[in-house]
Amino acid sequence: MDKDLQLTTRAGEVDKVAAQEAIEDDRKRTEQAHQGGTLERYINSVSTVNFSFVLQCSWEAAAVTFQFALSNGGPASIVYGSILAGFGTTLVVTSLAEMASMDPTVGAQYRWSATFAPKWPRFFGLMQGWITVFAWICSCTSNPALISNIITGLVIFNNPDYVPKQWHATLLMWAVTSLPFFANFYFRKLLNPFEAVGAILHVVFFLVSIITLVVLAPRSPTDYVFKTLTHDSGWEQPVVAFGIGLLTVAYPLTGFDGVMHMSDEVKKTRVRVPRSMIFSVVLNAIMQFAFLTTVLFTIGDPAVVAADSLPIIQVYYQATGSKPATNLFVIIICIIIFVSFFNIFASVSRLIWAFSRDNGLPFSSTFAKVHPTLKMPLNALLLLGGSLCVLAIINIGSTTAFNAFISLPALGLYISYFTPILFIFIRRLSTKHPTPIPWGPFRLGRLGPFINFGAMVYILFALCWLPLPSFRPVNGETMNYAGPITGFIILFAIGDWCVSGRKRFKVPVLRRAEYEY
Repeated sequence: MDKDLQLTTRAGEVDKVAAQEAIEDDRKRTEQAHQGGTLERYINSVSTVNFSFVLQCSWEAAAVTFQFALSNGGPASIVYGSILAGFGTTLVVTSLAEMASMDPTVGAQYRWSATFAPKWPRFFGLMQGWITVFAWICSCTSNPALISNIITGLVIFNNPDYVPKQWHATLLMWAVTSLPFFANFYFRKLLNPFEAVGAILHVVFFLVSIITLVVLAPRSPTDYVFKTLTHDSGWEQPVVAFGIGLLTVAYPLTGFDGVMHMSDEVKKTRVRVPRSMIFSVVLNAIMQFAFLTTVLFTIGDPAVVAADSLPIIQVYYQATGSKPATNLFVIIICIIIFVSFFNIFASVSRLIWAFSRDNGLPFSSTFAKVHPTLKMPLNALLLLGGSLCVLAIINIGSTTAFNAFISLPALGLYISYFTPILFIFIRRLSTKHPTPIPWGPFRLGRLGPFINFGAMVYILFALCWLPLPSFRPVNGETMNYAGPITGFIILFAIGDWCVSGRKRFKVPVLRRAEYEY
């Protein structure tokens, strides 16, 4: 107790959150010294908000993928799906933000699942860890894929004679991946200005795009935007087409937990991380809805737009009538997605480091090390970069197989969100548990069970549609491999548990707060 008081004084902070954080950091340095070291807190409040806000870049991601929803559900799916996804994701992020306030840790979902599991915490912690790590690696793959598609689309737009090859996309993905890999060596120096530039572009260019389209583009009828429900993909049931089209607007709003994986480097993380997560989802959901609704009202000729390899190019071109202006608009979208990739790359490397620190991965001692000079998990960063390069090779042999790694993140991340929310929901209703829930500064109170329940209903609804193929008839080219691959990862994790995981994996222990909030 005397030591805790000394550390509190040393912290130089007058509020309880910062004082407790100083105590916890000292304990971490002592307890984890033999595991490869700990990270240092250096991310301030503004950078925390910008990190999560730009990481999602929801309206930009929707802008370069909305063509898939035009065939499944159409404009009505995009408009009403954006509202549903925004509301549902807000329930999900609020539920997880409460747990982030209790236990702000890099491991996030797998640690919370282990903490609140009614039984077998080690088993559920390891299963959750494998699913979360794999989902985030696949999510990290989607950014260079999107950037590669944007570059290819611009080349075709400016040079119609160009015939893209699959290996061209792989080379582009390798080049795109190398940039944040090496930039992460100087992450601490680049963070503040890089995040500031990304956040400014994210907001300013959103406004510029909407103003440009509203002023210059032709208008679509109101009935086209709000009443057109298409099912041109072979799915005759409108409800199924709407559900499949939901992926276009639901996936860009996932990934809000990315800032959680940087929590060991965030100051006052119990307060700032939950705020950042909720702020990011709410604002990105509003921006995504506003941008996509504007695009539908100013889409011009839908047939011309749908026929383009990157439809947003035709939307801007029909509005401006200028190739240089169209190139500028699309290039800025590409830059914002790249800034998001920078954030995701850093976040996933920390997640791999944390899971290795708890002996979740084979050869964990190697990937749990923190470089003493760079103050970053260098080996985890190397593993992530190598994994992305290997996944990019799949694109050479099969575009269909590679596309599964694009749709996998939504499926994997939703599963990773569902498990801890279910466990905290059960814990709330339990009257026989021997210990109280260790609440943090952010608490849902009496609304907690209802918010948790609503979040689970939304996740289950989304999970019904995510594994379905986008087009029928289903064959080797149209098959959605996200479901089978996710099932394989779960079986692999169970096998790992049976072979060595049950002995190797350490259950992360949630330390009860020393202060009442």
